[in-house]
Amino acid sequence: MVKQQLLTKFMNIIEKMNWRYATKKFDINKKISSENLATLLEVLRLSPSSYGLQPWKFIVVNNPDIRAKIKEVAYGQTQITDASQIIVFANKTNIDANLVDEYMNFVAKEKGIDVSLLEGFAGMIKGSFTGKSIGDLKGWAACQTYLAAGNLLTTCAVLDIDACPMEGFDRSKVDEILGLSSLGLESKMIVAMGYRAEDDADATKKKIRFPKEEVFIEIN
Repeated sequence: MVKQQLLTKFMNIIEKMNWRYATKKFDINKKISSENLATLLEVLRLSPSSYGLQPWKFIVVNNPDIRAKIKEVAYGQTQITDASQIIVFANKTNIDANLVDEYMNFVAKEKGIDVSLLEGFAGMIKGSFTGKSIGDLKGWAACQTYLAAGNLLTTCAVLDIDACPMEGFDRSKVDEILGLSSLGLESKMIVAMGYRAEDDADATKKKIRFPKEEVFIEIN
């Protein structure tokens, strides 16, 4: 019975991953429920990151005027304004010892322990940052953010919510529109979420993925 239940869950997720696609045309009349949106946001909050540092912020843009401005610097892509919801994924720009100390203080508070007990862990993380360029550290932070985006896209599929991850926008102008620089943040990607329009031609296109023989390398 347990094996059958696991198989059913496995087949369900495969079905959902085949169903999902980068939705280009959203139905402007269909909105994500507050319950589902709360679930999606909690999935983002619980997403994994290296060392648990969570070097990100997720900006939920509800204001239609702001979304219209973002659309202008996103090459007019209609997903920005037509989707039920958009979230801008941003990274912290200062990846340094202060970021580590801030996290350790939070961990100590949450666990009810003295922060001195975390000095070894903190030192290890700071050591891994030593000698890395600003570009390397920002690249590391971006990788963490993409982990969260992947979680969000999969959860959307499970909930039968359409989504479109987007990198086609002027990052510096989005940062300016949202005032991110003053917050020590820079935008990396946008995810639009909602429900596909019935006449979205992309919905019926064949999903193209390399066969498993070309994707996996098995080492025994």
